[in-house]
Amino acid sequence: MNEADFIPLFAALAQEHRLAAFRLLMREGPNGLPAGEVARRLNVAPSTLSAHLAQLSQAGLLRATRRSQSIYYAIDVEGTRRLISYL
Repeated sequence: MNEADFIPLFAALAQEHRLAAFRLLMREGPNGLPAGEVARRLNVAPSTLSAHLAQLSQAGLLRATRRSQSIYYAIDVEGTRRLISYL
């Protein structure tokens, strides 16, 4: 990856709620949390948070997994590793 490839990752983190969600999910570890729980803990409307989580996922920083009727979000370890290695 070249420098320009990292701009979308930084752009995804350059918003208060997205950064807070990323940090929360970093602390939660590989199992992640359901989207509703992330919204509750951050005191953000679920519809608003959904767009933020989608942007983090598109940037390769989160992964989404359906479990029963919930969508769980967790850190994408490889994407985060690439970002940290770049820094």
